[in-house]
Amino acid sequence: MEVNLFSLKLKTELKNMKKLFNDPILFSTIVFTLIVITLFILLPLMSILNSSFTYNGRVSLEHYKNIASMRENISILYNTLKLGVTTATLATVAGFFFAYGLTYVKLPVKRLFSSIAILPIISPPFVVALSAILLFGRRGFITRELLGIRNFDIYGFHGLVLVQFLTFFPVAYLMLVGLLSKIDPSVEEASRDLGASRWDVFRTVTLPLMMPGLANAFLVIFIQSIADFGNPMVIGGNYTVAAVQIYLQGIGNYDMGGATALSMVLLLISISIFVTQKYYISKKSYVTVTGKVAKKRELMGDTKVWLPIFSSMMALTVLVILMYILIPIGSFIKLWGVDYSLSLDNYRYVLNMGMKPIVDTTALALISTPITGLFAMIIAFLIVRKRFVGRSFIEFTTMMAIAIPGTIVGLGYVITYNKKPLVLTGTAIILVIAFIMRSMPIGIRSAMASLQQIDPSIEEAASVLGANSRKVFTSITLPMIKPAFFSGLIYAFVRSMTLVSTIIFLVSAKYNLLTVAIMNQIDVGKIGVASAYCTILIVIVAVMILVMKVVLKMLGINEISEN
Repeated sequence: MEVNLFSLKLKTELKNMKKLFNDPILFSTIVFTLIVITLFILLPLMSILNSSFTYNGRVSLEHYKNIASMRENISILYNTLKLGVTTATLATVAGFFFAYGLTYVKLPVKRLFSSIAILPIISPPFVVALSAILLFGRRGFITRELLGIRNFDIYGFHGLVLVQFLTFFPVAYLMLVGLLSKIDPSVEEASRDLGASRWDVFRTVTLPLMMPGLANAFLVIFIQSIADFGNPMVIGGNYTVAAVQIYLQGIGNYDMGGATALSMVLLLISISIFVTQKYYISKKSYVTVTGKVAKKRELMGDTKVWLPIFSSMMALTVLVILMYILIPIGSFIKLWGVDYSLSLDNYRYVLNMGMKPIVDTTALALISTPITGLFAMIIAFLIVRKRFVGRSFIEFTTMMAIAIPGTIVGLGYVITYNKKPLVLTGTAIILVIAFIMRSMPIGIRSAMASLQQIDPSIEEAASVLGANSRKVFTSITLPMIKPAFFSGLIYAFVRSMTLVSTIIFLVSAKYNLLTVAIMNQIDVGKIGVASAYCTILIVIVAVMILVMKVVLKMLGINEISEN
């Protein structure tokens, strides 16, 4: 029996390979995809691995011994894990609280609550950290001006937890709100009919059903927290984490061996968590046995229930909005903490001295965005619709790219493409490639979700009528997944404009990017100029999103598919 199964499988693979060779466009696309993934995802990681095991031209564990022998590095890894666990726990709890309130409770201004989820997407990754400095820093408006506290220090672990919590809890909310809405209300109502209180129903029915979803959200935020570079760089102070130490070790101390060894430790943690989240937790069932909602949920309207929930959600929402609205306000302040008079000096400085980062970033983002969107659709099409040797490799590698911290990718590019035969460092090409590789996995996931909802027989009919793979993809597949395609474009542009961790290794005098310019202004204490840059960045991103939505409406697409 096993021999027959093997023989059948072999015949199927040979048949698929024959089809592949008979379609030169499909074959060329697969080969090109494999080359790109190998060159710009795997090869940089292999270069880091090779560098971490090379000492004085020979294979050695010296770099790992060095980082293990330094108490500072052990402390940094502990700091990273401590920050990740704390942030993920708080953000997951708050995200679940938000999702539960919007799904189960009668609340006013629900649109306001749900809209805060998009704020971290359209803003630089460290905008909350900058706002926290304006409010609670050494010259903070609240700490110094309102409360008169002179020795309060927002820099360090507590400041990092605050800004990462406010940045990442919307991610947990987005992941959990859909799962809560899928729980069949009849199961909870049955418990109520049997005499259980609302608390007992929540504790014994709702919460157990959501445990896989909560674990999933926790792991995703944990990965994002330990990979975060911008916030720890801006507000970390003496509390150093691995992502920042990799940069300081490699660029500041010129110790590439130590930086690569530390990178491999952080990468091992990230990939382990990613594999757990992707292939174990995500496979768990989140909903009831029926698999679908049988009736509409009756929302809780009791004042004793909704008022405390509403008050808590409103307080958190106001804090988030305050953090984001403070940036444009701060950009018009003459000198924060000293002179609060309104002024355009910060914008004059940007327009007279610092327009190059704005122009460079926008131009490179506009170049990379269509490439990212189209390439993501092609890869998703190959993964979902085609069967060929290397398909699983493409799927796993592109999805794994989500879990690779940006500092590791940037370091890998510096090591790999700073020497012959392919010298790319210091060029616009490597920046565009970094934008594409960091944005593409989300576009692939979005397109895969859309393709899995479309009957493949439509494309098969076109193939039977003689259309080749290019014709099927451009004429049949792409028009049917327009929402996913355009949502991928929007995400790619936003991510390219706000990327910092990867490109901080790659910027040069010829190409200086906006997020790096913002961080440089913060480092030298020009908070007003940094706020002006941030405001311009947010405006550019918001205008681009508005333009894309207008285009979607003109094309008859009312919604952007969820990533």
